[in-house]
Amino acid sequence: MKKENFIRISSSIGAFAVVIILWQICVKELGFFKHTLPAPSDVAVYLWNAIFDATLPKAIWVTIKRLLLGYAIGLCVGIPTGMLCARFRVFNDTIGILALGLQALPSVCWVPLAIMWFGQTEFAMLFVVVMGTVWSMILATVHGVKNIPPIYLRAASTMGSKGMHTWLYVVLPASFPSILGGMKQGWAFAWRSLMAAEIYVTILTGFGLGQLLHYGRELLDMNQVIGIMFTVILIGLLVDKALFSPLEARLRKKWGISK
Repeated sequence: MKKENFIRISSSIGAFAVVIILWQICVKELGFFKHTLPAPSDVAVYLWNAIFDATLPKAIWVTIKRLLLGYAIGLCVGIPTGMLCARFRVFNDTIGILALGLQALPSVCWVPLAIMWFGQTEFAMLFVVVMGTVWSMILATVHGVKNIPPIYLRAASTMGSKGMHTWLYVVLPASFPSILGGMKQGWAFAWRSLMAAEIYVTILTGFGLGQLLHYGRELLDMNQVIGIMFTVILIGLLVDKALFSPLEARLRKKWGISK
């Protein structure tokens, strides 16, 4: 590990450690927020017990399965649809405008519709996640394709590229930086959508993190509420650092933006 990376990581860990220590002192020693905010030590005890009795690992697995399936469908639908919107005006004037409008719709608004259409089922969860992903992907793909330098397409045409070859080997790679940004944003929207769905939709096929968060509120168990919120944040950070950050770094290096 490089020295500068070690310093950055150490600084981040140190800053978070200071916040946790101050939090612990304020609640346990000074009695601040005693009835509204649990101490970090109490949250840690809940998380340990939830891991030990497999409640938390099972909930994480159920949530991740739902998220990955819905996110994958959103990518498979959003990227080709965005390509069509960028290529054909009729698609851009219909689906493109629809995507622009629905992108502004909060994810939780899809939950009542999903329940009325699909009931308390996994399909309701899947629908909400897909709706949280697909519109971001359409808009990001359209933006990426429309901002490709024209010289790329002219050079490809001069060298004999046309049709699907141009789309696969010129348009898609050139627009990938924007698509990657849409993938990152779509993941965040899908994550939020699923949490909203799991809070409001209770099904017996599996209890996810959203359900645990909801039950913590119902039971007035602040340790569970804060513990699940911490778990959701941690998973989001891990996905960003393990998946999207390396892809972005590799992309910047490929395009000569960084070494």
